[in-house]
Amino acid sequence: MKVLVINCSPVRNGATAEIVTIVSDCLKNKYKVTSVCIDDYNFNFCKGCRTCHNTAKCVQRDDFDKIIELYEWADIIISVAPSYWADIPGQFKAFIDRCTPWCNTHEPHSTIGKGKKGYSIALRTGPSMRECNRIIESIEHFYGHMEIMCCGNLGLCSVEYKEAVEARKSEIIEFCNKI
Repeated sequence: MKVLVINCSPVRNGATAEIVTIVSDCLKNKYKVTSVCIDDYNFNFCKGCRTCHNTAKCVQRDDFDKIIELYEWADIIISVAPSYWADIPGQFKAFIDRCTPWCNTHEPHSTIGKGKKGYSIALRTGPSMRECNRIIESIEHFYGHMEIMCCGNLGLCSVEYKEAVEARKSEIIEFCNKI
């Protein structure tokens, strides 16, 4: 089985990246794992032209196609997202918006393949799970429209810097052991 672990943060070396590394290291003995950072790709915002509602294809050509190829490749997708004003980062939201050609709310639509499993990990600096739950809901809503089966999630509060991740490592590993 193939696993895609995506750092949904524009920060390549922060707390989110640290969690991605732990998850990837934990799963690499069991699965073929690829991890990426959303900010490693250059893609445009959705233009809202709705051409894809008729063609099931986006009119734009950029790095977006490279990310969607990874989604097609993977059997399991793990999205790791920090809180940016109580929701997913804008870069990841822009990616989700560009997934409209694969969205099951209109016909025709493309597909990334059936039977994919999705997991989400949310982190935030404050102590309340409310924001983590909102991030998880955003990711799971996206998974639903992409027909990725939601299989589990983890919320991590009080994580601002990557140094704070070490104290949560056992929780992350326990979560990975269920994948």
